[in-house]
Amino acid sequence: MVRGWLLPLLLTAAGVLGAAGLFTDGNTIAAAAVLTACVAFAVVNSPLVFPASLGAEEARRRSAADGRPVIYWRPGCAYCRRLRFRVGRDARRAHWVDIWRDPAAAAAVRAVADGNETVPTVVLPDGRARVNPGADWVRERL
Repeated sequence: MVRGWLLPLLLTAAGVLGAAGLFTDGNTIAAAAVLTACVAFAVVNSPLVFPASLGAEEARRRSAADGRPVIYWRPGCAYCRRLRFRVGRDARRAHWVDIWRDPAAAAAVRAVADGNETVPTVVLPDGRARVNPGADWVRERL
């Protein structure tokens, strides 16, 4: 849990420190811009952007029941963020699993990604998997 929030917290702290320095120099507009940019980047890199994560077993069970794919991701991953934004609202129709929260999820990704924890990894209900798929491919399966 803490690991997923580490990058957003560091970005927010850097924004606060940078803005404080600019503010003490009397540059309030630049201070506000730096703080706004850092907080916005922190939100984009936070677990808030992704749908609620499930455990690997729960996601597999739900996927088998409703036919939706399982998408393995991790916070701070630029490729995961890009996939999430390109899929748009349809992303909520998949089951998202944070590999940093669930060791079984990390093991599932390593099993299909040649021993690497490469994300995003999409596993379809029939067991087929694709590492770092395109948004169009994912949208077709949602």
